[in-house]
Formats: sequence, structure tokens, C-alpha cells
Amino acid sequence: METMRKIVQFIATLLSNGYYLFPQTKNIYTGPLKVLCSPGLNCYSCPASTTYCPIGAIQQLLLGVRFSLDTGAYLFSSYVVGTIGLIATTTGRITCGWLCPFGLIQELLHKIPCGTKREVYKGLRYIKYFMLVGFVFLFPLLLTNDWGMGKPWFCKFVCPAGTLEAGLPMLLLQPDLRATLGYLFYNKLFWMMVFIVWSVFTSRPFCKTTCPLGAFYGLFNKFSLIKLNLIESRCTDCGKCAQVCPMGIQFNESVGSSECIMCMRCMREGCEFGAIHLTMGNLSLTANQRLPRNLKATKI
Repeated sequence: METMRKIVQFIATLLSNGYYLFPQTKNIYTGPLKVLCSPGLNCYSCPASTTYCPIGAIQQLLLGVRFSLDTGAYLFSSYVVGTIGLIATTTGRITCGWLCPFGLIQELLHKIPCGTKREVYKGLRYIKYFMLVGFVFLFPLLLTNDWGMGKPWFCKFVCPAGTLEAGLPMLLLQPDLRATLGYLFYNKLFWMMVFIVWSVFTSRPFCKTTCPLGAFYGLFNKFSLIKLNLIESRCTDCGKCAQVCPMGIQFNESVGSSECIMCMRCMREGCEFGAIHLTMGNLSLTANQRLPRNLKATKI
């Protein structure tokens, strides 16, 4: 299962970043595929990107609302909102575990040997909701200039994926851009380095603490069409699900947790008694899996 997930992650990354002529064009792809919304966090300005980032698109929508109202242009991007809403209600946060390019980068960095691996302080996990509400929704909408235009706060000041996928590659492709570097770039470069180094010591720290897209998807984990559920009669409360979980969750204590990225490692590698199963609506997709020979679920 883990090998298959890695393959899916690589394929999703290649599909989201499938424009391989950028070394010749030295610019951002603006072709017909750019109207597609990437399910994961994938920077629009990445020279290889063939899709746009839903978080960036929402900010672009909101930062122009005041200006649009002042000029009488009453527009609303139902496509962007509808796309991420459909993804969230159908699969919850499964995008984070299977499709997000920056999630894959963090997982690969975490494989680097570094001695003791550590978990993030639980209080830091709430920062991503501040990023979602403040940096993605409120700040672009409310903090505007004299013309009623806001800023894409998360993309402009925080997003490490944007710096790694777009900022640094564009500087290599267009050296003249280096003359324009200032505080904003070095601020984002700092945060990118923080999350890169942090990922070596902690599993997916950006996903746990800062990602607004993960925060949004996670709100639907309890209600999505496809989700993980617990067969309580099989659970022994052994804690092995927490030992393999990249997000540090003990599944039987937090079914439907907004932190779960539904990588399914708890189901395939952790639980020995088939207590965790994948469901689609009221239909269980894995509940009838056979238990390993000589194992019997007994409460500890």
C-alpha cells in the first residue's frame, strides 16, 4: 500500500507539473490546461506547473472583491469554490496524503537519517486554521489599498511551496530577476528553509502546523463520502496505528480527526486485527479483509 501511495504521489506531481519545455521558454506555462484546479498545494508560478493552486485562486478571488463591487462588476468564481468543495466533501483530506507535491517532498526529506525524530507541539497545529481564516480569507478581502485591491497574503508572505517550486526556479531561468530581490523574497526563503530542515526531524511539519488547504480539507474528514472508520469490536487499543501514522494520530481515539491525511498506513501497516476500514458512504470497502492467522482481537 505504501509503495502504491508513493507511485500515486509521484504521478500526481508529474501531472500537476507536466510542462517540460520551460527550460527553453524560460517562463511560466499559460496554456489551456492552466484553467484546471490542482487538488493539492502546487504553485501557479512554477514554470513546470500546468494547473493552478486552489489557495492562490481563492486569494485572487477575494483580493479583488472590493474593487469589483466599487466598479459594479459582481463576479463570483463558483468554479474554484465548487472544485475544492467537491474534493473536500468527497474525499476529505485524502488529497494531502496521496496527491500533494509538497507533502511528498516533506516525506522524502523525513527519510534522511538524523538521529531522534520528534513530534510537533500540539498547540502549533492550530496555526493552520489562522492561516486559512486570516491569511487566505480575511486579509485579502479586508486589508486593501486605495483602489480597493488586497494582497495574496499567504502566497506572498508565507508559502514555502511557492518559493521552492516557483521563486527559486524562476531566478535560475531569468537571472535578471535577481536585481528585484528584497525583503519579501528573503522572508519567504527563510520560511522555506525552516520547513525543509524541520521536515528532516519531524514528519510533515508544514501539513501539521501551517497548510491552509489541509486545514480546509480536514474540516470534512468526519463527513466526507470516502473516509476511514473503526470497527470497535476488533480494536485492542494497542497503539500501533499511532506508531506508523505520519501525522501522529492514534486512530481509535480520534476517528475522523481533521489531522488525518488518509494515507492508510494505520490500516495496512499498523492494525493487525482489521479494526480500521475504508468506507464510501454506508459501504465498507475493506471491512471483510481476512485477519492474519492465529490472531484474535481481544481488548487490552
